[in-house]
Amino acid sequence: MARNAEHNSRTVQVPKEALDQPPLEIRTLGDQVLRQSARRISKVDEAVRDLARDMLRSMYSSSGIGLAAPQVGVHKQLLVIDLDPENPATPPMVLINPEIRSFGSGIDTYEEGCLSIPGVYLNVVRPAVVDVSYRDELGRPQRIKADGLLSRCIQHEMDHLNGVLFVDRVSDELSLNEGLSQKGYKRSDVHSIR
Repeated sequence: MARNAEHNSRTVQVPKEALDQPPLEIRTLGDQVLRQSARRISKVDEAVRDLARDMLRSMYSSSGIGLAAPQVGVHKQLLVIDLDPENPATPPMVLINPEIRSFGSGIDTYEEGCLSIPGVYLNVVRPAVVDVSYRDELGRPQRIKADGLLSRCIQHEMDHLNGVLFVDRVSDELSLNEGLSQKGYKRSDVHSIR
């Protein structure tokens, strides 16, 4: 997967461990805060980096690989991603004000889960490749072409910035209803995108 070589900044790296008391509460399906659009971040400063660190601590505590600010009740365009959470040497990615510039022509179907819908795993169809521009944790403009799991994770987390959850993109109604009911979620909390 494409990764910018310059992106080895360690300014937001935190220990990759589960905390008994994570700093932020991850909101779950049914909480209306997950349905609101996030606002662009006008200034990348220490407060933004502090939020990214707290998001990473909360993500690692929940055994996740991606987390968007709206999932912790903060309506800012900020994502943290770490596809290698077991390896302390791999720095996480911080994407501020991410924008998808283009999609590749291929599509993939892959099982997704979400920290905001624990225990529910369902197939979602998404473009296989995305070209994304964003600012890093120091406010520097970055651009990457992502494929595979990184592409999927970026798209999944960016959906959160628009109030969209992965279950909204599930086309298999039977699996969706079954997955939600097994974990006690209401079908009425899904806003299907067709």
